[in-house]
This record gives sequence, structure tokens and C-alpha cells, in this order.
Amino acid sequence: MESPLRSALWRRAPPPVRQRIVAAKSSRGWRAFLNLADCVRVDTRSLAVFRIVVALLILADLLLRSRNFSFYYTDDGVVPQSLAMVHAGENAFSVYYWTSDPTLIAALFVVQALFAIQLLVGYKTRIAMAVSFLLVVSLDHHNPLVLSYADTLFRLLLFWAIFLPLGERWSIDALHRDRAPRWTFVGAASALALAQMVTMYAQNGYHKYNDDSELWQSGGATPKIFGLDEMTFLLGDYFRHIPTMLEYGGLTWYYMLIASPLLILLWGRPRMLLTFMFVGGHASFALTVRIGAFAYVAIAGLILFLQPQFWRDAATLVRAANLQDHVETAGNGVERVGRRIASVLPSVVFDSSRQQLARAIGYKAAIVIVAGSMVLLTLSAGVQFAGVADDSVGPTDEIQEYQDRFGVEQPEWSIFAPTPRTTDRYYVFPARTADGEMYDVFNDRELTYDRPYDELQKQHDAYRERFYMNSIRRAGDDGAAPEYLVEHICETWADERGVELTQVNVYEVIERIDRDSIDDPDERERHYFLRSMHGCDGHEPEDFAPPD
Repeated sequence: MESPLRSALWRRAPPPVRQRIVAAKSSRGWRAFLNLADCVRVDTRSLAVFRIVVALLILADLLLRSRNFSFYYTDDGVVPQSLAMVHAGENAFSVYYWTSDPTLIAALFVVQALFAIQLLVGYKTRIAMAVSFLLVVSLDHHNPLVLSYADTLFRLLLFWAIFLPLGERWSIDALHRDRAPRWTFVGAASALALAQMVTMYAQNGYHKYNDDSELWQSGGATPKIFGLDEMTFLLGDYFRHIPTMLEYGGLTWYYMLIASPLLILLWGRPRMLLTFMFVGGHASFALTVRIGAFAYVAIAGLILFLQPQFWRDAATLVRAANLQDHVETAGNGVERVGRRIASVLPSVVFDSSRQQLARAIGYKAAIVIVAGSMVLLTLSAGVQFAGVADDSVGPTDEIQEYQDRFGVEQPEWSIFAPTPRTTDRYYVFPARTADGEMYDVFNDRELTYDRPYDELQKQHDAYRERFYMNSIRRAGDDGAAPEYLVEHICETWADERGVELTQVNVYEVIERIDRDSIDDPDERERHYFLRSMHGCDGHEPEDFAPPD
């Protein structure tokens, strides 16, 4: 006689799951049902939400980048195409390299937005996903000086998403099909997409584990990170006054990173709980630390870990809150709009068995080739990561070229690791005018090396400017990027102020943060570093030394 619990689980199980249980019991017993495939099985509703979030992220990124369109993305700005191609690499793919006309570049922005909208509604979803991936890669390579880990993770997730059935539910494609949608999907693509997130977390946790200062293991890392005025904002300025809470929060995040493989090994409510913990961590980052879109991209990737149990529990909560009628009304309204759109858009379906077979073979061949290449590269990175220097183990030149071309190489994922950054920084650009006046042209003020703002993150108009300034700082006197920036400053200053600049230098000011100076920047020890010197319009460079 079956237990009430087993009977209840049987009633709640979707039909495909019931079929698998029956097949398993009749063939090889219950053990056949509990296999690794279930660990990488993705709910098609989660795939639909992932698709929608990804499309919205592409649109939001385009809107945010368009604020600095001329400055960052045309030859009239600080990153002309020639400079972008040098930093992106000789094999980098970008449709933006086909033109330098600002109007055509703006048109490509619009084209990318249109494909993102196509992805959003799920029309010819796989094509929309593949083209969106290529356009995202193209835009990243169009200006590699403003990129961060968020862009790398986003490219990798988009790459794996090409092989996922993102249009199975809640899409125009689903309305065009004459079959019921699948409940779940499992395959190499789902395994690799989930493994991407776990690889990032586990590798970052490993880096933090190898921190010689043991700040992560002791909980002392997070309070110091929240002392970085250049990065913290919103709630971060308040949480820094509660160091004990930050210590426990940092320790919790550290152990979550170490335990991140459980995101795949667990299933049901335990996986849902761990996934929500990671989502909560990223949500707290979005409200406290200005690190760009990383939190939102990571949350998008975590959506893939939500299994059928989440959707059953969500439906239970909706019924308990008496919101079922409202949800059904909203859903029916969205479906009516979708059907109207679907009736206008043409549907091209491969109906014959021969066409379907060819399509299936092509898809499987592509996923085998791609998955094999990426696994080889991941294993190679793992060998290097473990400190084993062996030139015989690694990707072929062709695979490495493929990775570089489309920006899908795996980085070290050393975010705030191994040793967290414990220095604040800001920039001063001392400059002399033709009539002998001295200015800090970066912060638009008379020359002083003091802090430009109490909250240093206000020094950057957009979050990508901080990543751009990191590129300028690292380039120093040996790179062309600072030359283009200073040349742009010299030209615009003369046009806007009616007086020419003769020299401009780039200084980085470092503030050492300790426990006592987290809330009191005036007590911090400052160091001044000259990164590069420049002359405007043929003048010789000259250093303007800061105070002792």
C-alpha cells in the first residue's frame, strides 16, 4: 500500500514525469529514474522567462550605451575603430567593423534592438538568439575598453542559449506549432548552460579560498569592500556602518561559492532554496555595489535552475493569495495579444520527415562539435588553473581562434579575489592652459588633488566609464588609449572654453583603507601615481607634481 506522501507526489507530477516513473519501474526499477539527467533538466517555463529577461537586458544595455554613443562608439570619440580592433584582437568578429559612419553605426544599434524584440516575443527564436549573440559580440568588440565580467558572462550565456529551446513556451513559435509544449528539456545544451554558472561560482570560490590574507575566511573582506567609495552606492553607504552584518553576509556568500556545485546536484525544493540564496546575494549587490550589469546577468542565468517544483509552489502561493483569477486574466490578455501578432507573422515549418531528420542531425552535430570544443577548452583552463604547466594539454589553434573571434573564452572569474581590493581610487588630470591657468580637466575644477566628491562613484557619469578608466590606467604611457582620450579633451576644451590646453597629465590617486578609515576618508593615507603625460597641439609633455 502506497504512502500518502508518495500518492500526493504522484498526483502533482506532470504527465511526462509520470511516464518516466512508470517506464523506470517497469524496466530497471526506481534507480533508473534517479539519474544525472534530472540534475540538468530545465523547465521550459524557466527557459521562457530566461529568454524574456535576456531580451530585456539587451534592450536596456543598448539604451544605456546610447547615452554615450558619440563618445564611445564613433571615430569622433575616444575609441575609434582602429583602437578597438587593436584591443579586441586580430581575429575578433564585429559587424561594426564594416563601417565607421556614425549613422550606420546607429542603424546597427536599431537592428540589434529589433532582433532583441524578436527574441522577446519568441518569433523564430533560435534565429533571433543566434543573431542577437553575434550582435552582442559585435558591440562588445566595437569598444572592448568598457567591458567587464558582466559582458563576458552574458556572451557565454547567450552562446549556450542558442542550443536551448527558448521558444517552447510563451512565444509566437509556440502559438504557430500544432503540438503541446514540452514540460522540460534535457541535453548537452542544458548541462553546459547550467555548468557555466557553477563554473563561475566555483572558480571564484577557489580563488577566494586561496587568499593568503584569509580575509574571506575570516569575514573581513566585505566590510573593506564596502569602504570603497568609488564602487558603493545606494544602500551600500548605510550598510558600511554595520560591519558585523557585512562580515556574516560575506562569510555566507563565501561558503555559498564553495558549495555552488550543489546547484546542479540538488533538485526540488533544496535546489530552489539555494538558487534563491544566490539570487538574493546578487540582488543585494545590485543595491549596494556599482559593478554594472553583473548582478542582473547572473540572476538571468540562475533562472535556468528553477525546476518544476518552483512553478508548482508558485501556483500554490497564487491560489493561497486568491490571485488566481487576476493571473489567469492577465495571462489570457497576453495570449490574445500574442495570437494577434502570430496571425500576422508568417510561419515556416519543416513538415516533412526528411526535413525534420536533417534538422535534427544538423542540430546534434553542431552541439557535439561546440560542446566538445568548449569542454576541451574548459579542461585546458582547469589544467592551467591547477598550476600544471603542460603545453601538450590545451586547445588547438583553431579552437582558440574560434574562442577569441566570438568572445566565448572562459576567464579566471577572479572577482574580488583572491585578495579583495582594499584601496579606493580617483583620478586627477592636471592641465595647463595657454595663458598659464591650471585645471583638473577630468573633474572640471581648478587644480587640486583632493577628492572630487565624498562619494567617488559620482566621478563617473556612467558605470561603463569606470571600466574605461581602468583601461586607461592600465595602459599608461605604453598604450594609445590615453592619447586618444587626452586628444579628445584638448579639442573639446578649446572648442567649449575658447582657450587651448598645452599639457595634460593623467594621475591616479590611491587611498589605503583600513578598519578605522572606512567611514573617514580624510584619515586615509594617499599615494599619487603618474600614469601618463601628454602635450596638446605639438606642445612638449610636462609633469605637474602633486603635493608631498
